[in-house]
Amino acid sequence: MKRDRDTTDFRGVAARYRERSDGCIFCDVDSSRVVAANELMVAIKDAYPVTEGHSLLLPRRHVASPNALYQPVINEMWALAANVRGELLAADETITGFNFGSNDGASAGQTVMHAHLHIIPRRDGDAERPRGGVRGVIPERQAY
Repeated sequence: MKRDRDTTDFRGVAARYRERSDGCIFCDVDSSRVVAANELMVAIKDAYPVTEGHSLLLPRRHVASPNALYQPVINEMWALAANVRGELLAADETITGFNFGSNDGASAGQTVMHAHLHIIPRRDGDAERPRGGVRGVIPERQAY
């Protein structure tokens, strides 16, 4: 482009997509756990589900924080989230809502230091007072 002054060097970016971390349980997911995938993300069922159908979306590249994801990965994450959400709705007519969430850092509750997005199906009556949703991470702040 004329007068493009951007000097960003993107030559190393392709190699970064192949980064994995030894010992990371999300870098080495058994293919039998994968329920959906695209080029940059995989979806698995949560090993410790909050509700039936609770799924995790994992970037194939090892990165600890969701804020370190490249924009193409974010785009693929939300495309896969829509796919997983649609499949869950089609398979279970009792689902009436969803919580989507991510824990970023140990103080936020992250236990596996590989970025991931939780998709938690919700059903009418599954919580006494669901208002406030993700605000419930600090229970006394959920109601407002």
